[in-house]
Amino acid sequence: MKIRERQELIRFRTRDRFLINSLLITAESHRKEEILDIPILLQIHGQLGHFLARGTPRLLPHALVERGFNTMSMNTRLAYAGQITGQGIFDDTIKDIDAAVEFLTGEGFKNIFILGYSLGACMAAYWASNREHANVKGLILEGLLYSSPDSKRKRFAEWGSSPTYEEASEKAKAVLGDDPYNSARDEILIFYHSRGPSLEPLSDEIFTYKTWWFMAGPEAHATMTYRHIHKIDLPMLLIRGEKDHIVEEWEPEALAQVARKSGNQNVRVRQIPGAGHDCMENPDEMLKEITQMLMKWSKE
Repeated sequence: MKIRERQELIRFRTRDRFLINSLLITAESHRKEEILDIPILLQIHGQLGHFLARGTPRLLPHALVERGFNTMSMNTRLAYAGQITGQGIFDDTIKDIDAAVEFLTGEGFKNIFILGYSLGACMAAYWASNREHANVKGLILEGLLYSSPDSKRKRFAEWGSSPTYEEASEKAKAVLGDDPYNSARDEILIFYHSRGPSLEPLSDEIFTYKTWWFMAGPEAHATMTYRHIHKIDLPMLLIRGEKDHIVEEWEPEALAQVARKSGNQNVRVRQIPGAGHDCMENPDEMLKEITQMLMKWSKE
């Protein structure tokens, strides 16, 4: 039997006037009040964004509506090739999540959960460590790095990137000057051999100096999750695919320990058997963990 669902493309602006596109998926109902009583998952994508993502991140909203939950998948300013065009400053994504939560609250949703995937998990954690909102009930972080700069530095060294992490850091300082955020100067930055050993495009990465500086540079404090996860008091579920080649096995538990030491005992870590970074190899197990989280912390 086909599940009947309602899909709406939602557009709204952030406080700095950036235009956000989101896909709202809800079960069909004759009464809006019935929809608003159902928990809704705000899904935050990584660098590709909703309309380009593959596998589980793209299929998750439809799978959740089949299980009785609403979803809204949002594209942040990094999803529009923002790391290449220069508009995708990681620190500014907090404004994107602000706008999405404000939109959902304005519509009447009171049981909001936030799921961040990969770089989106870093965004969600950064947002939750700097914001409080009564209608947000929990946080699900899938493929969350302990520290994006440390991870980049390690992978660049492993594959022998050109330029090296250290060379890029020095050049970025020279290009952007003493105030990188407000710098009027920016240039394209290409890393060869940063993701693999070959000269094929999938082994390389493209940024601007500014977007790289705030996402992965040595002073990209917002993406060093271990530095601010202790400020989050929401219930958290940290998910990692057992065969994730980007996030190492120790990282989610280390982050959970930082959060627990600060007093947040509602933190769980789950490794998804046989799954990679986006968990598409074992979606049923990931869905089980997410739905359990939604059911446990939903408020009437």
